[in-house]
Amino acid sequence: MSIRIHSVPLGMDHCYVIQDKGTIMVDGGFPGTARAFKKALANLPIKPTDIGLVIITHGHFDHVGSASYIRGLTGARVAMHRADKELLEKEAMTWPPGVTVWGKISRGLFKPMLSLLRYDIPQVDVLLGDEGLSLEEYGISGRIIHTPGHSPGSVSVLLDTGDAFVGCMAQNSLPFCLGPRLPIYAQDIEKVKESWRLLIAEGARTIYPGHGKSFSIDVIRDLIRSLAHSQHHE
Repeated sequence: MSIRIHSVPLGMDHCYVIQDKGTIMVDGGFPGTARAFKKALANLPIKPTDIGLVIITHGHFDHVGSASYIRGLTGARVAMHRADKELLEKEAMTWPPGVTVWGKISRGLFKPMLSLLRYDIPQVDVLLGDEGLSLEEYGISGRIIHTPGHSPGSVSVLLDTGDAFVGCMAQNSLPFCLGPRLPIYAQDIEKVKESWRLLIAEGARTIYPGHGKSFSIDVIRDLIRSLAHSQHHE
């Protein structure tokens, strides 16, 4: 069968269920979205037990908040990079600094409220390293690639079709931004740009962000080129 991509909004996070010979899921959604997950699956040609792997793009609360529930319902294995697993075990509410004016302001506005959230940290069954992982054993033609910058252990899923699921390597919705752009929060924004250059070199064509609708890689390519040009002339 050809690859099918289903967007599953869980709170403010866009998760994705990907079907080929097997079925996987990218990200685990906002805390408290178990009901939304069950409802979304009921409207798709997918049984919960079809999902063999849940890949957490990074260990922030809005991407991992319902992963423990999803793991229990589906029986899927959970994959996460070791660096973000270690950070998550130290503090459940890690949040990188703002790297834009709105990023800095919004972080200060939202953090007191969001720090009250509670959720179960999922068991990690597949510990990812910097070398990434082929998804062939899960029936998906693609791989997981380590793409640090937003967080030390951020990863992306790149399918052989060029579809790339990037978590918060990019954002494309309110309250973050009005259109596709680099993240407004990042541990190291220069590493974000390096990770984008890697994805471009590896053949990424259509970008599926953790927040907002998909868009063409050309947007990121032009943005990085523009940023490099402006820095060169400073």
